[in-house]
Amino acid sequence: MAVTQDIAMDDSSYTYRPAPIIRGFGWCTLAVMFAFLINNVLTFWWGWTGVAPLLGMSDDGIGWQAIVQAAIYVGAVFIALKHTRDRGTAPLRDDSATVTGWNTFFIRAAFWVVFLVGLADMAISALRVEGMLPELVGEEMASNLGRSQFRGFYVHGPIVLIGILLAAVTRTLGFIWLALLVVVAELAIVFTRFVFSYEQAYMGDLVRFWYAALFLFASAYTLLEDGHVRVDVFYAGFARRNKALVNSVGSILLGMTLCWTVILLGMWSKSSIINSPILVYEVTQSGFGLYLKYFMAGFLAVFAISMMMQFVAMLFEASADRRGEPGGRDLNTDIIH
Repeated sequence: MAVTQDIAMDDSSYTYRPAPIIRGFGWCTLAVMFAFLINNVLTFWWGWTGVAPLLGMSDDGIGWQAIVQAAIYVGAVFIALKHTRDRGTAPLRDDSATVTGWNTFFIRAAFWVVFLVGLADMAISALRVEGMLPELVGEEMASNLGRSQFRGFYVHGPIVLIGILLAAVTRTLGFIWLALLVVVAELAIVFTRFVFSYEQAYMGDLVRFWYAALFLFASAYTLLEDGHVRVDVFYAGFARRNKALVNSVGSILLGMTLCWTVILLGMWSKSSIINSPILVYEVTQSGFGLYLKYFMAGFLAVFAISMMMQFVAMLFEASADRRGEPGGRDLNTDIIH
């Protein structure tokens, strides 16, 4: 894991200059992404027409819904540009810290959601497989809990809101604990299988559910701390300003492009790989397993959104290094390049 240290620099003599292009590009990227996500919900969850009629991509007439959804994009870009203008000569590192703070909350909320949803769904599946659920909640409710749409909306939905509220009142970077949870869940499988000769599908599902969350949710944090494994020939010997240039270009051409690819391919239509499982609350066909397959499709969206935010933060940070702004970070790692 990388160790982050602040570089002690005297900023009393440094004159900050406006950075409208970099700052505007970064904030507009995030604004368009969030506008796209909002319109995705309006179009495929609420049945709105989308902006396709305005672009001539649909035979539907241009109605108020299309106009409102187009206005969401325009408004998001306007807010981003106004924010860029208002920032003026403010340090780019402050913008980077702001985006990173948003991302930290987003990932923390995602952790609490998968932690609580995983436990709740495991409990329901365990009671179902042992035939105890009807005795506790009645035959009708037990039957409803066996339907993915019911369980997803009435059980998982409220838990998602609880997870977001917990993220708002806690400050721990929760996904780190997912590693321990994965080990505990796998240990429980080994213990029950070889000691009691007992194993159910939901037990393996829980391990995969938490492990997938750990792998995808931790990616943005790893990028922030430069903790990923890199194999480079030239980068390690570059001067700080040249490293900043490489990071800036890489953030845009490689990082943001990858994130946009995942988001667009996963959410472009109702049958896309992220939208489709979530809209129908898709589950596995493993008997009394967890009803969380659709959640794991959503993990791809969490990955792309969190990485997009972190790449924007990285762009701001690298641009600040390139401009010689004080307060940079020195990332010392034990990784062999």
